[in-house]
Amino acid sequence: MNSLIEPKIAIADLRTDSDRLWESLMELAQLGATAKGGVNRQALTDLERQGRDLFIQWCRAEGCTIRIDNIGNIFARREGSNPNAKTVMAGSHLDSQPTGGKYDGCFGVLSGLEVIRTLNQHNITTHSPIEVVAWTNEEGCRFPPCMMGSGVFTGELEFDAMMARTDADGVTVSDALDAIHYRGSDSVSPSEIKAYFEPHIEQGPILEDTDTTIGVVIGGLGQKWFDLTLTGLEAHAGPTPMNLRRDAMMGAAEVTQALNRIAHEHQPHGRGTVGCMTLHPGSRNVIPGQVKMTLDMRHWEPEALITMGQAVAEAVEEICQRHGLEYELTPTADFAPEYFNKECVNAVRQGAEKLGLSHMDIISGAGHDAMFVGRVAPAAMIFIPCKDGISHNEIESATPEHVHAGCNVLLHAMLDAAGLD
Repeated sequence: MNSLIEPKIAIADLRTDSDRLWESLMELAQLGATAKGGVNRQALTDLERQGRDLFIQWCRAEGCTIRIDNIGNIFARREGSNPNAKTVMAGSHLDSQPTGGKYDGCFGVLSGLEVIRTLNQHNITTHSPIEVVAWTNEEGCRFPPCMMGSGVFTGELEFDAMMARTDADGVTVSDALDAIHYRGSDSVSPSEIKAYFEPHIEQGPILEDTDTTIGVVIGGLGQKWFDLTLTGLEAHAGPTPMNLRRDAMMGAAEVTQALNRIAHEHQPHGRGTVGCMTLHPGSRNVIPGQVKMTLDMRHWEPEALITMGQAVAEAVEEICQRHGLEYELTPTADFAPEYFNKECVNAVRQGAEKLGLSHMDIISGAGHDAMFVGRVAPAAMIFIPCKDGISHNEIESATPEHVHAGCNVLLHAMLDAAGLD
């Protein structure tokens, strides 16, 4: 535990250590560092194991108790004066995209750790325990779907089904957990949570565009993901007339246009993205006989999201009939919109106000673990700006000042929920 305990300080004047938090972020970013300044630390790889090990090392140095559950979620607990009280939790994830940045996920986990370090440094006792969680496989890039660890924890995703999910090389989640020795057996229940807060970079441009320091996140867009396979017929690009082709790529192009049209018809919250596409056989003078692609739809209103999904399915059917294609449309994720707990949202808002920070209410366009946790316990999120709104990219960037501000809002929101003795 930190031995540099300082005299007690008025809670209103309490601040986290900006340099310490920044140094921790930069040290963690060395694990999986890329040449372009980002991070490739995908879920359940050896590099992510190293990140987990470092996080646990830091937490144990602060006297935390460590628990690891059956999907590999890590819980680091600082006891309060009442060990039977429900815990006030903060967290996010340590895994990254293949070309990820230094802040996505890690900012939330290490902000929670910095709260614990600050409380230890100032010898402050909370009534409720304080706990930091690092969720398994939030990104979903190696093992879909995203938010896997929090989904299993909250019962939104079925454990056995998730353990059987495979990566591109056929490795299962179960085997990957065993390979890095993070298949835990500790029992942790959502019923233990009094409040959950997740700090995160915005991953969008709104805060920067409005010169606002803190986003008070009131909820998040719902999501529907599909894998789509279109099957036509490979044929020679020269001798085959245009009107006699069964071109899977033409079908894929029109599906992409249809998805974008449907998203534009459901503004301001509609989103539609084709993020992955592979062609077979992939030869320049062969008409593609098969295309595999992904569809991502999002909206703030449940009814609109359902309507978007139905419209896309109808468009796929019509396009395939017209081009003589067969298709397989497979759902891979279906997350309802999330509306965060009003008391937790107010704790974030009041924290920003106490600290004199500019703030605004905001809706998250990205999926986050807080959206699953919010279905079983009170939850909210804290956003800080990221440069140009860019994330899932090696050039992802946040300033030390914004990182510090977000962590301080977390500190005061957690203290408000945990209470003091």
